[in-house]
Amino acid sequence: VVASTMPSKVPAAATRSADGEYIVMTASLEKKTALVTGASRGIGLAISQLFLQQGATVHAVSRSQGDLAALLTEYPQRLVHHAVDVSDEQAVSQAVAEIIEQGDGIDILVNNAGITRDGLIMRMSTADWQQVLDVNLSSAFFTSRALARHMIKRRSGCIINVSSVVGVTGNPGQANYVASKAGLIGLTKSLARELASRAVRVNAVAPGFIATDMTQQLNDEQRSALSGQIPLQRIGNPEEVAAICLFLASDLSSYVTGQVLHVDGGLAM
Repeated sequence: VVASTMPSKVPAAATRSADGEYIVMTASLEKKTALVTGASRGIGLAISQLFLQQGATVHAVSRSQGDLAALLTEYPQRLVHHAVDVSDEQAVSQAVAEIIEQGDGIDILVNNAGITRDGLIMRMSTADWQQVLDVNLSSAFFTSRALARHMIKRRSGCIINVSSVVGVTGNPGQANYVASKAGLIGLTKSLARELASRAVRVNAVAPGFIATDMTQQLNDEQRSALSGQIPLQRIGNPEEVAAICLFLASDLSSYVTGQVLHVDGGLAM
């Protein structure tokens, strides 16, 4: 919605264009296409669902459909699943090329795929180190590289990297996971500087303890102890991370790039 003169009360989510017109911004993703990795469960599933609810077409990338079945039934025209191993460079490049060729391009990339292979450093195998780096960090490099030229040519685009609070604070027994998530923050800042002149924004979110498969394995005592470390006194929900991703993907964050938004209940203050 564009008003040629300033309305009597400018909505909070409004900006003024170069010619002086006030433009009302919304969180709508109508006519946008998103690619979400690690989309079959947890945070990736919540992101996919919220983006679909806001009108986007979503290409969900994961090894299997996982928990996507219900969404595939609900949004058969706007949700497409791609069975891809995101640590496979060629498979990622091929999938991205096919999505671009078959549609109207990709507006939003969410690098969410992630795994853990925890262990103390003296016991961590090289294979466990490398697999976590390949899935969590290299995959984001593969997808971002495959889409960079495409977004630059369109002079628009948004990349969101899902990092973690431990990528900032560190965590014992997770040297591989922490390194991968810290690497995503560095990748975010570097890409933000590379792509900003072409109106491509790159940001990261750093979730804290979120109710996913990993935290559901904890017993009541462990969950209580965990919540006690968080200023908001509770574990977060995947939908709360998805909401921040929606903000970063929408016009509401049109002047935000190179940032890391913490969604951790105050844990890393």
